[in-house]
Amino acid sequence: MDLLVRIADALGRFSARYVPSSFAIAVLLTFVTFALGMTWGHAGPRQVLEGWGNGFWELLTFSMQMALVLFSGYLLALTAPVRLMLEKVASLARTPRRAVMLMALLSMALAYVNWGLSLVASAVMVRFIVRRQPEVDYRLLVACAYFGLGATWHSGLSASAPLLVATPGHFLEHQLGVLPIDTTLFSAFNLVLVAVVVIVLTVLAGVLHPRPEHTVRVDPALVESFGRFEPPPVPEERTFANLLDHSPVLNIAFGLCALAFSAIALAKGWQALNINTVNFLFLSLAILLHGTPARLLKAAEEAGSVLSGIVLQFPLYAGIYGVFKFTGLTEQIGQAFVSLGSAKTFPAIVYWYSGIVNYFVPSGGSKWAIEAPYLLQAAKTLGVAPNKVVLAYAWGDMASDLIQPFWALPLLAVAKIEFKHLLGYLFLAFLIYVPLVSAAFLWCL
Repeated sequence: MDLLVRIADALGRFSARYVPSSFAIAVLLTFVTFALGMTWGHAGPRQVLEGWGNGFWELLTFSMQMALVLFSGYLLALTAPVRLMLEKVASLARTPRRAVMLMALLSMALAYVNWGLSLVASAVMVRFIVRRQPEVDYRLLVACAYFGLGATWHSGLSASAPLLVATPGHFLEHQLGVLPIDTTLFSAFNLVLVAVVVIVLTVLAGVLHPRPEHTVRVDPALVESFGRFEPPPVPEERTFANLLDHSPVLNIAFGLCALAFSAIALAKGWQALNINTVNFLFLSLAILLHGTPARLLKAAEEAGSVLSGIVLQFPLYAGIYGVFKFTGLTEQIGQAFVSLGSAKTFPAIVYWYSGIVNYFVPSGGSKWAIEAPYLLQAAKTLGVAPNKVVLAYAWGDMASDLIQPFWALPLLAVAKIEFKHLLGYLFLAFLIYVPLVSAAFLWCL
């Protein structure tokens, strides 16, 4: 056990020294993608640049959706009832080791329910837990808060690819029909693998916590900077504007209307659950639970302060996506992997391929639209059931998230820490987690 801690610590020191910021990683990946597009993709410099420039704004809607995931979730987390609930959960962290295990378990459980919920609630929980347990290793705690995005989200109830192919009228229906979720998400293979992964990574979190003399504790000044949300005081001057801003009437009326719409939408079934309905529900609840416009606006100022990473870096990854999409690079890489496959090994190959491409284009839904046609055609040629391809893609798509800072941006903004300080622990978790899942796809599916 001490060996694992020493390895994680060594990786942490290495990454802190040599791994640049999340923005620098995005820029470096951009130039690596340029090189791949001009070599493996057989595209000229002009075609690569045009693909990059045209793709730069391809994900604007998605970027706004992601900004709202963080913004609405943060708003909700600042409401009194949610803060009380999170503090009660944080009270279970009675030792540093238990704190990181609790964080890992909570992150993966929430991600299984909804990846956006995990992204926000885990980030806020970091603040509550570190106040309770200032002796916890802060790097490991924040790394554990990211486990859900790398280990369970695309195997759970908000999984992009499995939910898409289970929806009548999806763009691949003519090729593979509709695959009900009991053949993918609710299959025995997927449910058992989720349980095994959650147990292994939760235990690993506890094992990795260093001894007190090697623990990197949170800076007390950082904890103080987190602050505690305090609602604005009611002005002494009783004007019409003040009465309206500090009255719950508007919030209650608006919140109830919004919740009624959400109830109507969700009454259609779980198929109606998507990023827009989740954002709408979170925003509605936040408006209702904050009580007054004045309190909501003050909370919104704090929530808006953590959006810089999304606004700055999502367009960079959209540009990388554009190079893959408009130069045919994705298909070139896919064909190379497919040529190595057999009926037995193809799911494991798809798992690895999906993870590799995800490191450059970390967007499970849009990436599936590009890769699915030729992966499913290859599976048909090899005699591999399509549900196996969907599961392999889904698990691979989230695997490399553990060592990719794209989805960690909201967490990093809230926790006020650089990705390079987490990478040692995350890389070690990746080295244990990926072979485990690879073996499952190779021998158990």
